Amino acid sequence: MGFDAGLVLTWVLFLALFPMFFFWTRRTWRIFVKKDYSEVALKRGEPPVNAKKWAPFTGIINLLGAVVAGWTIIGVVVLGYPYEKWSAMAGTVIWMKIFADWIIRMQAHPIKWGKKKKEAVAS
Repeated sequence: MGFDAGLVLTWVLFLALFPMFFFWTRRTWRIFVKKDYSEVALKRGEPPVNAKKWAPFTGIINLLGAVVAGWTIIGVVVLGYPYEKWSAMAGTVIWMKIFADWIIRMQAHPIKWGKKKKEAVAS
């Protein structure tokens, strides 16, 4: 087994699971326990006007992502999952989390058609 790009990418994928698990678990905790909706369906860093409405969806997506990421870490370290199995689990959860967050964000921040009003600049 030599040192090549594939090995480096494998380690990057595995080590990236740890911060993802941490952030998704923390975000789930903030949404469901602390009732902090400041990170719900963000668009350009701003939550929607009715963030409480979208909080359960975002919380469930983060919870599922954290559970699968945690199970993947345990599977590699303790259960000895083969590369094909754990990399498929990790890749799937990452992409599904990205797509699910995007769908929730697009629903929470609907597109406004028409001309944008210019705001008056205070001098």
